[in-house]
Amino acid sequence: MIDERFELPGTAEERQVVEAFLEFQRNALVRKCDGLDDRQFRRRSVPTSRLSLAGLVRHLAAVERWYFQAVIADAFPGSLFATSTADFDDIEAATRDDTFGIWRAEVEVSRRIAAERSLEVVGRHPDTGQEHSLRWVFHHMIDEYARHLGHADMLREAVDGQTGE
Repeated sequence: MIDERFELPGTAEERQVVEAFLEFQRNALVRKCDGLDDRQFRRRSVPTSRLSLAGLVRHLAAVERWYFQAVIADAFPGSLFATSTADFDDIEAATRDDTFGIWRAEVEVSRRIAAERSLEVVGRHPDTGQEHSLRWVFHHMIDEYARHLGHADMLREAVDGQTGE
């Protein structure tokens, strides 16, 4: 399940840099969850919290779908989950393999959409009407993953003392 680590380019064209940084973040998410069983993957940070590794992976799959498909491609196929909070809430039956299968499928669609467009392409947020370039979406996704990978470090460490590095 684990993806191979890779070096980030120190010098490259902008497109290569933003793609590599996003791939690095995606790869880190996989590493944070590697070796966990389903129960560990679903474990919440504390009983009153909605936060879990399963929820984070589901959430990031939904964010991939939203920004690349709905905003950039203007082709939103609908929500992945029944409600807007189901990514974090409805995890009782989530397995690591199935959850990562969903996430990987969304990532593949995101990669395809991005590969077909220039960084200057502009899409419109379906709810707010705000315009976002593909360049902005790449930076937003890097930020989204980076924030949640900090959560993933703490969640993983609470499970078995590791951080998935």
